[in-house]
Amino acid sequence: MSKIAIIGAGKWGSALHRALSVKNACFISSPTTRERENFIAMDEALGCDRLIFALSSQGLREWLGLHFKPSSQKILIASKGIDSATCQFLDEIFSAFVEPSHFCVLSGPSFASEVEQGLPTALVISGSNAALCEEFADFFPDFIKVYTDDDVRGAEICGAYKNVLAIASGVSDGLNLGNNARASLIARGLVEMQRFGSFFGAKEETFWGLSGAGDLFLTASSKLSRNYRVGLMLAQNQRLEDILSALGEVAEGVKTAFAIDKMAQERGIYTPIVSEVVRILQGTNPKTAVQNLLKQASFKDAR
Repeated sequence: MSKIAIIGAGKWGSALHRALSVKNACFISSPTTRERENFIAMDEALGCDRLIFALSSQGLREWLGLHFKPSSQKILIASKGIDSATCQFLDEIFSAFVEPSHFCVLSGPSFASEVEQGLPTALVISGSNAALCEEFADFFPDFIKVYTDDDVRGAEICGAYKNVLAIASGVSDGLNLGNNARASLIARGLVEMQRFGSFFGAKEETFWGLSGAGDLFLTASSKLSRNYRVGLMLAQNQRLEDILSALGEVAEGVKTAFAIDKMAQERGIYTPIVSEVVRILQGTNPKTAVQNLLKQASFKDAR
């Protein structure tokens, strides 16, 4: 059995811990002390040769700089987001500490609560080192089907962008705009996500598979998604600070929205949905944001 340490004991880290414990000696640790079965100290966890990071993407760069000591560990990045302070992708952050051949990225539609229950799930592990991707894939239990590919940047952009689109979808449903509106928003969001990703060299097929369409459809259509719930509450004109306080969990889409919007504006990438989400987060009335989207110029081929 392989010895694996999960870094991050939130809902997603806990779900991964339970799933990977089926076939492996799996331990879990957290920057905050949480006494539980198989919990180990952070220093001991970081000394394991196989690490899975499930920490919030915000502050991860700083945390690694303070606590992580490279020693040929193999890493699976299970976090999703873009660092809002630097607008760095997570693979760029980890590349400052370990060789790209030593890490890969986990993506795909996966609510933590359903993974905890052992319900069927399909995921993707992406990395430049095919052997490492297959090694991590073999750690997962039989109820999780794992595919592998080499599109790290595509997987990261999908995992980050879909959270912002989930906020938009929550706003749409919170305003009772109907099924037609939500379907249109998700479809246009998928195109927007792919447009952003292609600028950074992501492969188009990634956006139509599990990492892109699969995770987006899931996250943008269920109250199990914390980002979707943020959108629902924003549509009720609740203050963002109150929403995040009541949520009690990290909604990665909030800060990621600002990072994507900044990156898009600096590069001239057309991302109207993200731009309106940012305006809503800044206090714009959600109904006004909807009207702004409806007034956007259309592309001839609806893409």
